[in-house]
Amino acid sequence: MKMLILGGTALLGRATAGEAAALGHDVTCLARGSSAPPDGVEFVQADRDLEDGLARVAATPWDAVIDVSRQPGHVRRAVRDLTTPHWVFVSSGNVYSDFSTVDQDEDAELLPPLDGDVMESMESYGPAKVACEDAVRGSRSSWTIVRSGLIGGPGDTSGRTGYWPWRFAHPTGIDVIAPDQLDFPCAIIDVRDLAAWIVHCAEKRVQGTYNATGPTVTLELVLATSAGVARSDATVRPVSVARLHELGVQGWMGPMSLPLWINDPDWRGFATMSSERARREGLRTRPLEETLADTLTYEDAREDTRQAGLTDDEERRVRDAL
Repeated sequence: MKMLILGGTALLGRATAGEAAALGHDVTCLARGSSAPPDGVEFVQADRDLEDGLARVAATPWDAVIDVSRQPGHVRRAVRDLTTPHWVFVSSGNVYSDFSTVDQDEDAELLPPLDGDVMESMESYGPAKVACEDAVRGSRSSWTIVRSGLIGGPGDTSGRTGYWPWRFAHPTGIDVIAPDQLDFPCAIIDVRDLAAWIVHCAEKRVQGTYNATGPTVTLELVLATSAGVARSDATVRPVSVARLHELGVQGWMGPMSLPLWINDPDWRGFATMSSERARREGLRTRPLEETLADTLTYEDAREDTRQAGLTDDEERRVRDAL
């Protein structure tokens, strides 16, 4: 297949381009060029903010186009300018309006679409993705809309999936600081599994909207699996949410955080979705242990700054304060 990936140089786009090329497809990536695409993939540098940003690929008939954009204007112009019988658009679970329910399916209520072409901040991420979905559904082609859950695995620069195995591999004491809500539901999809299924959807022209994430597990299981892949003797030290708040520790991601957990019952289902429809259409996900082990290898080799978790000094300060 002659396949165009709009993006293709960052985490998911790069994995998708590499998967498609490995399967023998003729792959072109179009992006601004902040990083290089995988070997064997043609690269077209372009700025999609421009009205004619797709001009260099618009004359080519593509067998499939895969788009990961979050900007509605980008997607609308792509649908307008490109010729293909099938679109795969990578959306997000953030399109849903309520996150209090664990494992909600594709029929759950959505946020209203963003009014405009430009997402000005991450606060509009969900509505922007809804608007992008609408643009793809309005094309004359068949389409797959993939509502991805939390993407992890090697290359996850955010550190959300890498923090826990890394922390158990490099403890600052005899235990690892964690929130006492160990039953918090978590779900992770390995970037390699998501990329493989995206290529499958392009190949088979799978029609419809699908959630795509890993099985729902508890934070306690994530911690136990992390300790296992790290071969760590450190134990978990659950700390009350109130005390963590007093000490300035937040949830999910960002500085001074404990990833994969949110202290808000209205967001208890945020990272989870039912992916049964996608599994019936061929989605396969590897064991959590494999994802976390490979992510630990990546974490130990990376030189940039992790964007989630506690630094060594921060964890020591929290422990000293308890």
